[in-house]
Amino acid sequence: MTEPEKTWGSAILSGLVSGTVASVVSTVALSILGKAELGKSAAPVNGPSQWIWGRHAPYQDDFSLRYTLIGYAIHHAASVFWAIGYEKLRQQLPPAESTATVLAPAVATTLAAYIVDFHFTPKRLTPGFEHRLSQSSLLIVYGTFALGLAATVLFVRKPFRRRYTASRFALPINAAPRRSGAPAFRKH
Repeated sequence: MTEPEKTWGSAILSGLVSGTVASVVSTVALSILGKAELGKSAAPVNGPSQWIWGRHAPYQDDFSLRYTLIGYAIHHAASVFWAIGYEKLRQQLPPAESTATVLAPAVATTLAAYIVDFHFTPKRLTPGFEHRLSQSSLLIVYGTFALGLAATVLFVRKPFRRRYTASRFALPINAAPRRSGAPAFRKH
């Protein structure tokens, strides 16, 4: 099997996929947590629209094209941005052999996103949903984002070698190759 290309182009293409997955799952988490904490599922998704509409945007509770669609578009673009960084980081690491080695760069990227979002970004360019959700909900949202980044790798990587290689469908080691119409197992 050939090594995947380690170029910016391949990181961007992979980032589009993993960023989309991370964006969708974290938006679902935002909606569920918004419904649980605020009674409004669109409220946290509206948060990022403060980039365009200003400080009042995160406090819009209802779904609207103006706030929710723009909020999701900004969240999606930021997710793809961070996913490209994640994919480039993964290119620098050896192939992932375990779930932990898949999750580690996703968690590192998500931690970097959190630090940049809340400690280096001007207030107007923060995600906005932090104005409406609890700290524990923010942790859940960023956790689902990390899982979303890693999801594509977790689902497409080769399965590990099983401890038990025998299967109920496997032929006995000394079985003759099966011919059409011949039984698979012979009585001795």
